Amino acid sequence: MAEPAAPREAQRAELTGARLSSDPQRRAGGMSRVPTSPRVRMTGQARREQLLDVGRALFAEKGYQGASIEEVAHRAGVSKPVVYEHFGGKEGLYAVVVEREMRELLEHITSALSTAGHPRELLEQAALALLDYIQDSSDGFRILVRDSPVASEGGTFSSLLSDIARRVEHILGREFAARGYDTALAGLFSQSLVGMVALTGQWWLQVRSPGKDEVAAHLVNLAWNGLSHLEHDPLLRHRAAIRRGTP
Repeated sequence: MAEPAAPREAQRAELTGARLSSDPQRRAGGMSRVPTSPRVRMTGQARREQLLDVGRALFAEKGYQGASIEEVAHRAGVSKPVVYEHFGGKEGLYAVVVEREMRELLEHITSALSTAGHPRELLEQAALALLDYIQDSSDGFRILVRDSPVASEGGTFSSLLSDIARRVEHILGREFAARGYDTALAGLFSQSLVGMVALTGQWWLQVRSPGKDEVAAHLVNLAWNGLSHLEHDPLLRHRAAIRRGTP
């Protein structure tokens, strides 16, 4: 004889209830509930750094005019008032981003020029320092080389290059004096050298070829030897020393 329908339904309900009671995620009305971790609140400094990183990427991607506080807030997952609270608006955020990038690049160049060594090696290190920065901080360099619509405490990219040129001028001045050249020309030559490296860096940012070391070697070759004494296959001195196995 066939089993009555009512007992079968009762058994099915009993089994279903047992499964639900054994599954903690399905006890409430049979609905699946995935536990969520509580949202971690950022400190004020951490939030500020996050907004700077978001703003940096956005300004590099769209430029100052194309970026907006709305998009900064959206990408950071906060409301617009949070951005205003930290920076006062888009101009304030942009100025801090520019200031931070200029400080980082200046530290790179200053460190390269502060070491002891032959003037040609210092020129090599300075060129490599700029190319390293372009390679590792492409977004930052894109922001710096654009015309800044707002003034930062450190000025503009051109003022940064002038600062670097003044440091190079001191090095050239010593070398000119030691070799009997007119030290008054050190400023002219330093501006020429820094401008040449900076403009080449902007070009290399787009093409990325040839490689960084090769670009630096040719820059120094031109600056050191001049067009009339160009080496056919220039190498950076410290790279050549490594190949020869000498310190």
